[in-house]
Amino acid sequence: MRDIVDGFLRFQREVYPQRAELFRQLATTQNPKALFITCSDSRVVPELLTQREPGELFVIRNAGNIVPSYGPEPGGVSATVEYAVAVLGVQDIVVCGHSDCGAMGAISRCTCLDHLPAVANWLRHSDAAKAINAAHRFDTPRAKLDGLVRENVIAQLANLRTHPSVALALEQERMNLHGWVYDIETGNIDALDGGTRRFVPLADSPTTVAVAAGNGGQI
Repeated sequence: MRDIVDGFLRFQREVYPQRAELFRQLATTQNPKALFITCSDSRVVPELLTQREPGELFVIRNAGNIVPSYGPEPGGVSATVEYAVAVLGVQDIVVCGHSDCGAMGAISRCTCLDHLPAVANWLRHSDAAKAINAAHRFDTPRAKLDGLVRENVIAQLANLRTHPSVALALEQERMNLHGWVYDIETGNIDALDGGTRRFVPLADSPTTVAVAAGNGGQI
């Protein structure tokens, strides 16, 4: 904990004075253009990956970068999605999975989670990805996990589209959805091409989208 406090003190002493004008502007308003939904994993830092400044990304983080389908009793993820879309007017939503994901690893290995009932219940929102991935054959456990990470991104994008605010924004052609998978070791990101349902290197295809504005079809 001392390291964390020391980091704050360095921020206050060295960083804040150089960025005081930015923080003065952010003190009363924010105008993020994108909602970034990713895993809680400490190795995934959205602002670092995308080189964004404070105030430019609206972020949701949870185990497995999960977006539950919209339901009669919306939870925190649903409320945050709704606020980002209906109030902040974000133009893009990114669902970003990552390599070596612990949540997906537990599903891939069929780990017993009886001692973690809340985690087990939460990961049920990835059952669709689990079922699809189970229909494929993989040569190694690593390949199986990588496949599940990708299928989970696709599944969460499908869940995201059940949210009324997102469906309306897509219909009104004011939003795009993106599905990414970040490789921690290489720093690469693969992006879902909604037309082919294949993941392609984002560096080679920077305009790739999973669901384009106005697209009412399936991912």
